[in-house]
Order: sequence, then structure tokens, then C-alpha cells
Amino acid sequence: QVQLVESGGGLVQAGGSLRLSCAASEGTFSTVTVAWFRQAPGKEREFLAASARITDIPVYADSVKGRFTISRDNAKNSVYLLMNSLEPEDTALYYCAARRGTTARGANEYAYWGQGTQVTVSS
Repeated sequence: QVQLVESGGGLVQAGGSLRLSCAASEGTFSTVTVAWFRQAPGKEREFLAASARITDIPVYADSVKGRFTISRDNAKNSVYLLMNSLEPEDTALYYCAARRGTTARGANEYAYWGQGTQVTVSS
């Protein structure tokens, strides 16, 4: 069982930046793939970025490529999402997720989820 706790959300003006953090309980954190998703009211959960197990190779959704950066610190059992040039459309509940397999983009492929952290971008 992997427990995940997100932090770092908040209110930011359009054009601003936020850095989300996700702390995991997993002792062998380097062996799990971790990802960030978001869900806005009335919308499906959307894949944003993932960091592959072992290699740490990142993949991004086209919608955030060039603006968001995923990184991980295996020594701290943590993964981060740096979000730049935020837009009101980025307003959502942001989730950290983990799976023991390789990189995946589908929410239903991730077994472990945090509770989410709210990001609100004002215009």
C-alpha cells in the first residue's frame, strides 16, 4: 500500500507559478511510477505528467507541455509538479497518483491516490 499526501495548492493570479508536492509512504519509491492528474468540476480526471519508475523519464500531456515540470526525489519519497504561466483554465483539484507498473496516462491504471490539493487561478 502506498499512501500519498499532496500539498502546495492555493490561490494564484494568472501568469503566476505554483509548486505542488506529493509525499509518499512507499519505502521503495524509486520502483513506482508517479503521476499528476487534475479534475475540474464537471470534468473527467485529466492526466498531466508522469515520472517513470527506475528511469525517472518524464512524460507530459500536450496541454501542459512546456509549462509544467514533474520531478522526483527518491531519497525523500517525493514527487513535485512545478506549474508556470498558470491560466484560469488550470483551476482544479490536483492529485498525485502511483502505480507499480510502467508509465501510463489513464487514471484507472493507477492504484494509489492522494486526497488532492486545490489550485485556483484568478484572472
